Amino acid sequence: MTLAKAYVIIAKEHNNLHLAWELSSKIRSCQLLLSKAAMKEDPISLDEAEPIIKGLSSLIFKAQDAHYDIATTMMTMKSHIHALEERASAATVQSTVFGQLAAESLPKNLHCLHVKLMTDWLEKKSLQELADEKRNSPRLVDNNLYHFCIFSDNLVAVSVVINSTAWFFSNDFRGSTIEVQNIEDFTWLNASYSPVVKQLLETDSRAYYFEGSQDMKIEPKFRNPKHISLLNHLRFYIPEIYPQLEKVVFLDDDVVVQKEMTSLFSLDLHGNVNGAVETCLEAFHRKSNVTARYHYWQQQNVDKSLWKLGTLPPGLLAFYGLTESLDRRWHVLGLGFDLNIDNRLIESAAVIHFNGNMKPWLKLAIGRYKPLWERYVKGFGGFNFLLIGFSFSGMQALELSAQ
Repeated sequence: MTLAKAYVIIAKEHNNLHLAWELSSKIRSCQLLLSKAAMKEDPISLDEAEPIIKGLSSLIFKAQDAHYDIATTMMTMKSHIHALEERASAATVQSTVFGQLAAESLPKNLHCLHVKLMTDWLEKKSLQELADEKRNSPRLVDNNLYHFCIFSDNLVAVSVVINSTAWFFSNDFRGSTIEVQNIEDFTWLNASYSPVVKQLLETDSRAYYFEGSQDMKIEPKFRNPKHISLLNHLRFYIPEIYPQLEKVVFLDDDVVVQKEMTSLFSLDLHGNVNGAVETCLEAFHRKSNVTARYHYWQQQNVDKSLWKLGTLPPGLLAFYGLTESLDRRWHVLGLGFDLNIDNRLIESAAVIHFNGNMKPWLKLAIGRYKPLWERYVKGFGGFNFLLIGFSFSGMQALELSAQ
């Protein structure tokens, strides 16, 4: 198509308008075929492509037979290619910025849900009473039960994680106890204790993450405020949040549980504090003082010279030498960015993880994987997830305990 576009310009310069029109027509046919294939996410068949390619080839040979000046042709093509490269480069930058904005944005329907639940919480005292009752349940500190924790402010995403997890216990929420905590109640999590809180209060950090930048050398994802969000770092404070629990399974809010997970609680981690699928045995966690190691590395990276974003780098450093490797079938990653994950791998996974920008609750989600998440959105057995109403300013920390 690039060669054909060059000949369109040359044909017009030589007043051969009919040839220019024929080439333009075939180019439009090519573009239409490519756009349809992109929309359908299906490859172009030979039967579709062959007549267009043959027609375009014939016109290019016709243009070459016109004996246009070779030097002029080369200069025109170079100019055209340079212009296309500049447009492609600008489009790549724009696509990256827009994609990051879409990934960071809150869908309108999810925002409306937050507002509705906030209204219900403030108007219905019975919800607050029920929340207090759940918060004082002895089941939440019973080490004979199975304990799962999630840190998130995305109500719909958390409901899917709980729906998919609870399904394997009894097909409903009977037998499960759910506690919702507000991060503002963690008074011990302050600037004098946590380097992350201290960074949040610093002017330079706030400007870096929240005020934006015109410096295109810095990738937009490095400035995503979620990477310095306290919710993203609470996993390192599980010993303080749940001091009486010996075993906890931590789940991200962008996962779906596909298989029963109780066998995780009987795994031998050989004295380590962490499993490859983010399974923490908190008694060992306290003995190894992983939180202090995490604080040390956060302080070393105050100028972001060691790593740019996220909790994975400090997590790898804090848990270095303290992690037990588990079977990869427990946790399959990449459903938020990888289009080519093997279906057999997905089907065999205990947990599938939509890590990446293409979250299943966004319009830019990968259509192939979205049904795996959507089937848990409305709950099951006609039971909608109403417990997400226990929130002040959005869900902050949640624990699910089940027999």
